[in-house]
Amino acid sequence: MGFFIGTDVGGTFTDLWVASDDGQTRVFKSPTTADVLGGVIDAINLAADAWSLDFKAFCAQIERFGHGTTVGLNALLTGTAAKTAVLTTRGFGDTLEIGRLRRQTSGMNETEFTDAYLRNRFAPLVDRSLVVEIDERINVNGTVVQALDEAQARSELRRLGGLRVEAVAVCTLWSTVNPVHEQRLRVLAQEEISGVFVSLSHEISPAVGEYARMSTTAANAALGPLAGRYLARLESTLREAGMRVPVLMMTCSGGVLPTEVLNERPAYALFSGPAGGVMGTLAIGERIGLRNLLTTDIGGTSFDVGVVANGRPIMRSEIALAGADIRVHSIDVDSIGAGGGSIASVSFGELRVGPASAGANPGPACYGRGGLRPTATDADLVLGVLDADHFIGGRMRLDRAAAERAIREHVAEPLGMTVMQAAWGIREVLDSRMADLLRRMTIERGYDPRDFALFANGGAGPSHAWVLATELGLESFIVPAAATAVSAFGTGNADLGFTTESPAYLRVRPGAVPPVADLARVSDALEAAVAEVRRNLALATAASEVRIDRSVSLRFRGQTHHLDVPVVSERFDAAAFAEATAHFERDYEQLFGRGAAFSRAGYELLSVRAAGRGMLPPPAHATRGDPPQRAGSRKVVFRDADQPVDTAIWRTVYPAAGSVIDGPAIIEFPGQSVVVPPLARATADEHGNLHVNLRGAA
Repeated sequence: MGFFIGTDVGGTFTDLWVASDDGQTRVFKSPTTADVLGGVIDAINLAADAWSLDFKAFCAQIERFGHGTTVGLNALLTGTAAKTAVLTTRGFGDTLEIGRLRRQTSGMNETEFTDAYLRNRFAPLVDRSLVVEIDERINVNGTVVQALDEAQARSELRRLGGLRVEAVAVCTLWSTVNPVHEQRLRVLAQEEISGVFVSLSHEISPAVGEYARMSTTAANAALGPLAGRYLARLESTLREAGMRVPVLMMTCSGGVLPTEVLNERPAYALFSGPAGGVMGTLAIGERIGLRNLLTTDIGGTSFDVGVVANGRPIMRSEIALAGADIRVHSIDVDSIGAGGGSIASVSFGELRVGPASAGANPGPACYGRGGLRPTATDADLVLGVLDADHFIGGRMRLDRAAAERAIREHVAEPLGMTVMQAAWGIREVLDSRMADLLRRMTIERGYDPRDFALFANGGAGPSHAWVLATELGLESFIVPAAATAVSAFGTGNADLGFTTESPAYLRVRPGAVPPVADLARVSDALEAAVAEVRRNLALATAASEVRIDRSVSLRFRGQTHHLDVPVVSERFDAAAFAEATAHFERDYEQLFGRGAAFSRAGYELLSVRAAGRGMLPPPAHATRGDPPQRAGSRKVVFRDADQPVDTAIWRTVYPAAGSVIDGPAIIEFPGQSVVVPPLARATADEHGNLHVNLRGAA
């Protein structure tokens, strides 16, 4: 028997999705460990036990191993990445500290932005003492104005070696036009600092704008030694156990690549977990014929939202992280600190939930691991949404008394209400915060949420979805059979994918047609990007069809920000330019309102991008299931904390097609509980997805 595996390491649990070649699928969860590797191995052991195999016998039969992790993300957020230095052009050593005059607010939401106490909480990615200005200069045309002073560079590198620097980021001015100095500095760094990891900006972020290029290169360098050690340990452990296939790492752009291809580009996998969630939902949507999807994932520490419009995930060119803007082509997933582990507290008479999380250890009070603060999971247990004896399929028992005690002490008594009212208040605050994020990702971007299907993923997503759907005016939502591990499902189902970007600047006056020579230069840059994608997908052993999408970054003249628009024509000629600008204006008005576009400003083309996919054979998927089994009933709070409703409890692993359950009901899967409110109906399709119709629901 062969196994297709997808894994995702979250802040609380490590998820494992397994499909055997006979179509049977299972989901396993294990607490995330401090070294990360332990949680993955524990989850694999659970899977091996389920198939009555030992660890080595199971690993020997793995045919595909997809992986996503927050290791790199957490390392940058907590300052535990490798000690990194930056080499840059003389006079530009303060770039990381200056940023874009918003470095201390980058990535903040509206509430955080107005809190003065949150300013200066993020230090630059690299301390100024480790930023070295090198005597060299190349101008905008690629001409060497000042030759590289190798003696000075070697002297500084020897000093950095004495400071035990593990990685070096090289970002010199206009290296995107002429990289000769960056290439030479890499050689010098490797000669002067033994075993150092080196990142060059023209390779990692080849785009105009030295701040984003430098912060991206610094982040990539800081992650290099860390990611290399972790992934090497994971792959060697599994290979020693008999696994013959490579570990395929999920990237920010939604494709998977062997770790050896990503060894020099660890920043490309920074948001692998959220990207995996969107790709998993996309795969499910394609099977059931849906192209407009709202992907939600409520885990232990965060609530993630992505949007798939017309069969394609919405993308972004930069991500904001730890006060830095990192230029990595990524699926656009926005997150807030709202999940099962979000801590509830009362401050100045106001109930707040999150963003602080109890994490996996000690976790919520009901876990019985020493946690004393109430969380959303504690509230769900008190409200009857969760079963104390059947959490994660019965592998973990919850302590209801501890949950009530924590809620009473920290919420109910300070606010003068009952424990049940306090628990429902926690739910309402959390649901309101999540609904606001869904509106921000749809309505504020010109999308009507009623045109989308809401997918409820994550361990807590299926229990909150009925409220979120109601808040958005939706009549239904969908819960996949693997909702609790959708990111893991995504890593196990995604195709190979590689994205690259190249600078190609073009400034066009209002009403003008770009010169043929300039258009030819853009067209050549697109062809070079396509060739780079094909080369890297070949390294990733893409043996079947390769599909490549091309795009250009456009903005109105004089603006700071840009939009990416697709290029369909083979050559980027005058007709292709006109088509691209028309597409740009349509997208611009969808985002900012009718009449917002202003073609009389002229246009600027900043860069070109190629994104390729190499198709991988999909895992077999079961088309059979078992009818859900009735498991009694219990009181559950739906709208009124003082009037809990007698609710039917059902259990299933993979519901048989056509199974119908009327609300009020809770359908318990291993790792997730689907809440079907009164007057609603849940129906299973042939793929094990539950479609919950809310028409008439309270």
